[in-house]
Amino acid sequence: MMNKLTLGVCIMFVASGLFAANKEQERLEKSGVVMEEIMNTPENIPQEVLEKAECVIVFPSVLKLAVGFGGSYGRGAMVCRTGEHFNGAWGAPAMFALEGGSFGFQLGGQATDLVLLVMNDRGARSILSSKVKLGADASAAAGPKGRDASADTDASLRAEILSYSRSRGLFAGISLEGSTLRADNDANEQIYGRKIGAKEIVLGRGRAVPASGRHLVNVLQKGSPRNESAKNSNR
Repeated sequence: MMNKLTLGVCIMFVASGLFAANKEQERLEKSGVVMEEIMNTPENIPQEVLEKAECVIVFPSVLKLAVGFGGSYGRGAMVCRTGEHFNGAWGAPAMFALEGGSFGFQLGGQATDLVLLVMNDRGARSILSSKVKLGADASAAAGPKGRDASADTDASLRAEILSYSRSRGLFAGISLEGSTLRADNDANEQIYGRKIGAKEIVLGRGRAVPASGRHLVNVLQKGSPRNESAKNSNR
């Protein structure tokens, strides 16, 4: 009787672990789909802006609910260029979470696909080292849009993070002020099969890209194979 009970408990734990892993793999795959769709739209991320990004963070379906005050939560993946100065090919993805809140006259709900471009080494290493608060620990601004948009704007020159969103629902957009970015270590464990931090994933050498992350990495590699700001980024 005890052996059957023990076996049943073991099966439940294994099934629970497989479900969690499949859920994170699906989220990583969805990040690749979102990135591809955004890059294929007319009002997409300008090529010259993407070519100067050190890292890209994709959050599919960030949820924002509000009745009098609001809060947002999303989970997705961060991919950085490899190399000491982020000037190589795009590397393995690390899972991240976006959390935040905002106050004001709000009513309704919104699901938003969000893409963040990390524009310099300082911003990338800050995000990989600890939880960061946007607007305080790392400067953030809405990124220029459209294929012909100029990247020579104050936001592009000064902000460490540029944000792009694709929104559905009752809100026109999403505010990142006061939101926080942190590594999702539980999700990373499900993706890579062991406890591993985001910094080790991104900065470690020779890290293999998991199957569920290949589409996202391939989309980025095809869209921006080289870091055009390598000579000018903050070292």
